[in-house]
Amino acid sequence: MIRQYQETDLEDLLAAWAAASELAHPFLSPEFQAQERKNIPQLYLPNAETWVTEKDGQVIGFIALIGNEVGAIFVHPRYHGQGFGRGLMDKAKELRGELEVEVFTANTLGRAFYQRYGFQLVEEKVHEPTGQDLMRLRLSPPADAK
Repeated sequence: MIRQYQETDLEDLLAAWAAASELAHPFLSPEFQAQERKNIPQLYLPNAETWVTEKDGQVIGFIALIGNEVGAIFVHPRYHGQGFGRGLMDKAKELRGELEVEVFTANTLGRAFYQRYGFQLVEEKVHEPTGQDLMRLRLSPPADAK
């Protein structure tokens, strides 16, 4: 089930984020990850439209949208490959149509997910806080949907 985020979801959301981020971002420093964990409830969630996906009543993943930007999409690794990430992205596409996202070049899991979903490379740049290479991707709606 996909529904809007509620404050009571925070601990499950952070648990899903931490497990998925550890898997997708082993190249990020522990200090950067610790700061991001603080930023999620203090900075990101208050400024994003966030949707969660549940299994057996527990939040196992989420997608955060800022306009048509996918600010974050994470699913607990225990549930990877079961369609939860696709369901969240389908919801974002339904809500926004065209979507953009930034993904670390070294995040092979995320890049493969976005490629399978149909995102295309728009630009490459450096993520200043980490020095890591970053890819900006875009998902355009089908020509007949414009």
